[in-house]
Amino acid sequence: MNIHVAKTAKAMGVQAAAHIAEILRKTIAEKGSARLLLSTGASQFETLAALIKENLDWPRVEMFHLDEYVGLPESHKASFRKYLKTRFVSKVPLKAAHFVQGDADVPAVIAALTRELAKAPIDVGVIGIGENAHVAFNDPPADFSTKKTYIVVTLDKKCKQQQVGEGWFAAPADVPARAITMTVSHILRCRHIISCVPHAVKAKAVLNTLTHTVDPAVPASILKTHPSWHLYLDADSAAGIFPVK
Repeated sequence: MNIHVAKTAKAMGVQAAAHIAEILRKTIAEKGSARLLLSTGASQFETLAALIKENLDWPRVEMFHLDEYVGLPESHKASFRKYLKTRFVSKVPLKAAHFVQGDADVPAVIAALTRELAKAPIDVGVIGIGENAHVAFNDPPADFSTKKTYIVVTLDKKCKQQQVGEGWFAAPADVPARAITMTVSHILRCRHIISCVPHAVKAKAVLNTLTHTVDPAVPASILKTHPSWHLYLDADSAAGIFPVK
């Protein structure tokens, strides 16, 4: 586990993006291509804004999508496909982008993504941590045992409230009840994991992640078991453990 603390979310994003780009460059040099897994949400704004500015051989990079609401059309402002296409995919010439289509035939979508993921490992997963310490949409108590690539889950109240707090929905009742998410076990198969977790609303989740034993009740706690996990924080999210002067 490696922890990096910056004074601001913007500075954190620049540092994290440089690290992601470094891994991608090295992987491309070694293997000829690289695979990138991206999360979404307000906590990833600064990192993605910095990442698209990195000088990379983007046509050698494939992007995978971490999770999506079941039944939500891409036209909705909360759609993670829309988020990634607007903020990332439209900005860099990727080799390919593999999306989770939550409003399509869900079993077929999961099967297609599973086949694609079986071809090669994810080289770097950019994995956020939710306010309830979820990773992707694996809310507590998270399923640490399933070996599937993606599963359908029911979102808990705290997760729904986070989506409202970030402005994606007007009220918790408007948040879809279910989502497709990459499983914890498959996230841990990424060669490197970089977690970008800024802002004061994440301070408690960061504290719980770092101080709690590995426990499905604190899903992000399992990231501590990964051999190459880097946690990027800003002064606000780190305040509970690493006050920045």
